[in-house]
Amino acid sequence: MKILAAPIEALAWFENGKPHPLRFKLDGKELKIDKVVTVIEEKLAGNRMLIFKCQSEIKGEVRLFEIKYELNTCRWLLWKM
Repeated sequence: MKILAAPIEALAWFENGKPHPLRFKLDGKELKIDKVVTVIEEKLAGNRMLIFKCQSEIKGEVRLFEIKYELNTCRWLLWKM
């Protein structure tokens, strides 16, 4: 996996204040998240972040990627793909 750290627009639903991502836009294309494999919370430079390891079918093959959600700023990042 390659580290991208690209800001993305994400659609998610929230339950008890925790996000559950459904899909996101990258370079004008919308990608559906088929499955969230794991969710980990980390602190990076004092910022609390949730790391979602996800799985989707992209161009006919199943791929893993990581997206991050910054709890303080409510921003989403495509971290690894």
